[in-house]
Amino acid sequence: MKRAERIVAGARALVGVPFRLQGRDADAGLDCVGLVACALAAAGHRGAVPGGYGLRGGDPVRFSGWLRSAGLRRVRILKAGDVVLVRAGVAQFHVMLRVPRGFVHAHAGLRRVVEMPGEALWPVVSVWRWGR
Repeated sequence: MKRAERIVAGARALVGVPFRLQGRDADAGLDCVGLVACALAAAGHRGAVPGGYGLRGGDPVRFSGWLRSAGLRRVRILKAGDVVLVRAGVAQFHVMLRVPRGFVHAHAGLRRVVEMPGEALWPVVSVWRWGR
């Protein structure tokens, strides 16, 4: 199984996990950053995970810095297994994982990790990939 396929499988395995701000453990709940960290870890990644942020007042530079320090690189073409940074609202940023025909993300409103079909519902700020 290729790396991207392992990331997608890791993300899909977390669908239904409860949402919890700052959540980093699937048994206790995940937020968007925790979801990305767990899905990447399922593919063998062991990068840094940020903390100390709220649902509002996010900073795209901070998220980009974390993604870079976690060993991901910015790319232009979106593929399954990629991490997508979106602007979910005014000063509100969110990360999701691309899967074939949609995205997996920790949905604060629905209070759980979901897979949504189609394109991103929010403007894409940047796309990140682990590996070459």
